[in-house]
Amino acid sequence: MLAQTLGYGLSGVNGFAVKVEVYAAPGLPVLEIIGLPDASVKESRDRVSAAIVNSGFAMPVARVTVNLAPADMKKEGPAFDLPIAVSVLMASSQLEQMDLTKVLLLGELSLDGSLQPVRGALPMVISASEQGITDVILPKGNAMEVACIQGICVHPAANLREVVAHLNGREHIPAQVQRTYSDILQERQPLCDLAQVQGQLGARRALEVAAAGGHNMLMIGVPGSGKTMLARCLPGILPPMTFEEALETTRIHSIAGKLAPGSGLMVTRPFCAPHHSASVASLIGGGANAKPGEVSLSHNGVLRYCVTRYT
Repeated sequence: MLAQTLGYGLSGVNGFAVKVEVYAAPGLPVLEIIGLPDASVKESRDRVSAAIVNSGFAMPVARVTVNLAPADMKKEGPAFDLPIAVSVLMASSQLEQMDLTKVLLLGELSLDGSLQPVRGALPMVISASEQGITDVILPKGNAMEVACIQGICVHPAANLREVVAHLNGREHIPAQVQRTYSDILQERQPLCDLAQVQGQLGARRALEVAAAGGHNMLMIGVPGSGKTMLARCLPGILPPMTFEEALETTRIHSIAGKLAPGSGLMVTRPFCAPHHSASVASLIGGGANAKPGEVSLSHNGVLRYCVTRYT
């Protein structure tokens, strides 16, 4: 039997739709994943199998083929665990056949069936919303991250059993109340308050001028003179981020996996202080699996870079 669900992958800072197709055919029991998956996606075979069994269901005694379409785009990360598991249950008639091509499913499965948060949830949900998707089921740890997106119905789930019960109509997962940006902005707290800095009148004046005009600053002084402390105060006197800037910043940090579990939209401008020995890749970004560097992570915020001079 054939079943289809909808997942999303990441390409840069944007998400793209992935149709998760599962076909259960007679043959030796095996779960095969195709569609250009990376190692973490291939390992979902073991996670999904254990999660299904430990959630009170049964793995089908059949040859199960999972196709992630489009097949010419690389799929990365464990966010496909949940749509794969739901498709397997539908293909094996343990879940009623239904049209889930308009319901976004995201989440990493633990071996006991619980849902773990995934990186990049915000850009994937934003892209899904732009493409007309209005229903999202994701882990509770990612719920606050997408609480600012209007026009969608977000159902935070704790485990696979809750998702199946929700889809069957036996136990509805309440949709979380989405928040406006003005409400979230009231929670803005700077990393360091310039009002608490005593003295340093010249440096304080320079910070104010730089914040007002969006200028760069060059601070020269011996170690311990307060350069980094003053730089940490700069985000606090910059104007509050607009909603578009907050979305851009949170997207980057979500993709990089820098958001703390359960955290919401970033409303405080970021501050990054890489070590003076940091490599070019860590500053600019890149690598085999390209990730944002310190320059990108400090977008819409402050980048403090120290240059050591030897005499």
